[in-house]
Amino acid sequence: MVVGRWIACLGLTLLSLTPAPALGSAEGRGQQPETLSLLGKPLVPPSISPDRRRTLEADLAAARAANDKNPEDVDAVIWLGRRTAYLGRFGDAIEIYTRAIELHPEEPRLYRHRGHRYITLRKFDLAIRDFKKAADLMEDKPDQVEPDGQPNARNIPTSTLNSNIYYHLGLAHYLKGEFADATNAYRKCLEFSKTPDMLVATTSWLYMTLQRLGLKDAAWQALEPIKPDMDVIENEAYYRLLMVYKGGASRESLKTSAKDTDAVTIGYALGNMSIADGRVEEGVKQLKSLLAKHADQWPAFGYIAAEADVARLDKPRKRQSPIPHP
Repeated sequence: MVVGRWIACLGLTLLSLTPAPALGSAEGRGQQPETLSLLGKPLVPPSISPDRRRTLEADLAAARAANDKNPEDVDAVIWLGRRTAYLGRFGDAIEIYTRAIELHPEEPRLYRHRGHRYITLRKFDLAIRDFKKAADLMEDKPDQVEPDGQPNARNIPTSTLNSNIYYHLGLAHYLKGEFADATNAYRKCLEFSKTPDMLVATTSWLYMTLQRLGLKDAAWQALEPIKPDMDVIENEAYYRLLMVYKGGASRESLKTSAKDTDAVTIGYALGNMSIADGRVEEGVKQLKSLLAKHADQWPAFGYIAAEADVARLDKPRKRQSPIPHP
């Protein structure tokens, strides 16, 4: 046991010592796909501006140094994995978490973070397995605030370990079209959604899930805690959507000033509205447009959800074979 633990620890240390190639370099991962989309398209790491890349690479170097100093420290390896993923190296991040789990099989945070990156790479069954394991390990343990890897404008964390476990578990089920299971996970997530930001994010996905189940009354009831003038820091797109659902804003208001991930979040929700209302063909058309327009946002949850819906619902109609003459 001691030898095996030492070898696993050594393996993680060697991994962290390996310099990360620049994603844009010829030998880097920038030209290599991280995974395939649900529609069979190779997905390469999203482009990053030079200034942003320098910042992210400096953060990764610091995380690597901290992990090198104490390779058995859970916090250090979690940050190594997170900083690696922020550079678009999602598969590498999963490998970091996997090796860390060999050392710390009872650490729920490792399963939570690996599950997140399994979602990014469209491996939903593996994500569900990890989130359920994390939830089991957190049973009867106190919840804890989860620090943000990319802090918001006020540098105030808005989520907890439990809220992130159940939020992502609900998402993984949603992406598989398992809407009843997603509903259960999101309702559980609400128990831990103590901040306005987490409340609006969870409620937005719960509302869409209930709509897809045809539970219109339940979806409407889910909006009850959403009020005007909530102090939302970073999940403004979700909040705007919820106010539209409640009738406090028009759909047209959603189409202005949304960029990047927010544009994908809102675009997916608009397509989902059409699908939930029975206008499936129109909704699929909207989602296809979103996928084409925002291809660089493929790690975003709304983008993955659009892929999943198009893959499930855009089925070519079978042509009827002519009836042969006798």
